[in-house]
This record gives sequence, structure tokens and C-alpha cells, in this order.
Amino acid sequence: MKDYKFKINDNNYAVKIKAAEGNEITLEVNGTSYVVEMEKEVKTSKTPTLARRPTSVGQPKAAVKAPNAGGAVKKVEAPLPGVIINVVAKEGDTVKVGDTLMTMEAMKMENTILAEVSGTITAVKVNPQQSVLQGDILVEIA
Repeated sequence: MKDYKFKINDNNYAVKIKAAEGNEITLEVNGTSYVVEMEKEVKTSKTPTLARRPTSVGQPKAAVKAPNAGGAVKKVEAPLPGVIINVVAKEGDTVKVGDTLMTMEAMKMENTILAEVSGTITAVKVNPQQSVLQGDILVEIA
């Protein structure tokens, strides 16, 4: 894992940490292996995983759903937690697949939210500077 060099009372020590699990550490000092136990357990950080739903962004427009036939309401959801920066879409606007609906900041990046279906915007559920969570409904298109 990691190599260290120590000098204690004019004696040099080469320490190599081989493994650490909980409060038990396996290390090697000048070629001799030791297993030592820490007084407190070393806390490990848990990195959160980002769960994203598949989106149509990056696919050719022909592969994206056709206009919203059948009159069903399509709900556009936030792909990530973030803050809405700018809302372009307004109720009553007609949009096509790929049109920009709004911009949001998530994970220190600006993300453009695009229309996934063609239709008329029936409701805009967010305002600029509003915080949203993943899965929150942003816009409804009929």
C-alpha cells in the first residue's frame, strides 16, 4: 500500500504498510512482518454512488420517441440533485424532441435538460434558484 521511512534515535526504519482492515494493520519493518492493532478503528469513507436513469441524450434523434402521440402526459424528471439556473420553457409552449427546457447545476456542472418528446408544455414545476432532488418532476408535456 504505502512505504515510509522513519529515523528514531539515529536508527533508520523502512516501513511498508501492506494491508489495513478495521483496526488491524499488517506492515513490514526492515523486512520483518508485523500485525498491529490500533486503539481506535480507522474510519473509512463511503463514496456515494450516483444512480442515473438512461436518457436519450446523445442518441440520434431518429432513435428518440416520436411526438407524444396518444395525449399521455410525459413528465420530465431531474436526472440529478441540483439547482435550477434558468427555465426556458413556459406553459403553453410547443416543443420538439431535443429542445432546451431549462438549465440546472448539478455536481458543479451545468446540465441542459432537453425535451424527450414533442408536444405542448402543460406545467412547469420549478423556478430559477430552486433546489431539486433526483427524480423530481420539472416539466409536464402533453
